[in-house]
Amino acid sequence: MRALVVEELLPDYAGCVVKEVQTPEPGPGEVRIRVRAAAVNFPDLMQTRGEHQHKPILPFVGGLELAGEVDALGEGVTSFKPGDPVVSGGRGGFAEFAILPAATLRRKPANLSFGQAAGYPVAYLTAYVALTRCAHTEAGEWVLVHGAAGGVGLAAVDYAKLLGCKVIAASASDDKLAVIEREYAPDATVNVTRGFRERVKELTGGRGADVIYDPVGGDVFDESTRCIAFGGRVLSIGFTSGRLPVLPVNIALIKGFSVHGVRAGEYGRQFPAKGRENNEAIWNLAEAGLVKPRVDAEYPLDQWREAFETLAQRKVVGKTIIRPDL
Repeated sequence: MRALVVEELLPDYAGCVVKEVQTPEPGPGEVRIRVRAAAVNFPDLMQTRGEHQHKPILPFVGGLELAGEVDALGEGVTSFKPGDPVVSGGRGGFAEFAILPAATLRRKPANLSFGQAAGYPVAYLTAYVALTRCAHTEAGEWVLVHGAAGGVGLAAVDYAKLLGCKVIAASASDDKLAVIEREYAPDATVNVTRGFRERVKELTGGRGADVIYDPVGGDVFDESTRCIAFGGRVLSIGFTSGRLPVLPVNIALIKGFSVHGVRAGEYGRQFPAKGRENNEAIWNLAEAGLVKPRVDAEYPLDQWREAFETLAQRKVVGKTIIRPDL
């Protein structure tokens, strides 16, 4: 089979190559999937340089989210049959075939394309854990979503609207905000390159946002602490700006807000029962057609570098997908 293999940890993806490798065979309890779509996430890019907390043993095939069809069953697997459309997260999506434990698979919702399904779990699980589990967000509250054009940001816009919140979508691009306005109808948008705290205060009647969802960090986090409502919640999702912000605790003391770190996968590991509930909740939303995961573009495996660059250069609105079957 053909696969995108990380052979060395080097800058500029120099250790990555598409090559022919042995097609794997499923072991007991495992399923081989013919990959139809794999989502590109920032951890995928970071792993090529060894900069992510999870460091697979070299050589490895990246691709943390995938969707496809069951191709072969390992011993003892009775819950699926060849041809079943499935979705999973874990490893190996940037290849024509992937091996995963049967227990990690879910049937693909019929109303989602393979691309939409591949890009769904991480983004919407993050939004759900952040807004529902961590912030206990309620209908009518003002939610400011930074990085609103990215995968986890757009999922938060979509889910917050579903919760009945008043949503402010924030991005550094007017073009991206126009897409979000057209397809997701937030209550307001703001371009962070022109500053945003005064606009957020104006929109909220001077009170500030009740919940701020921040996958950006850096200067965006700093300014967010100036437009959070008293008793509000800042959700720290990540640091795509590249700078880890530092919070002067006197600001939190005076304004009475909290900062909550969000790692959706770790939440599920720490609280397994709640983790299962979280996954059921987001897939139920997908099955019911209540959410709108967005695929920005799809690329064949040979164009993996172009696909990676859409994230690295922040060109994407929603998810970038690699299609090994093209």
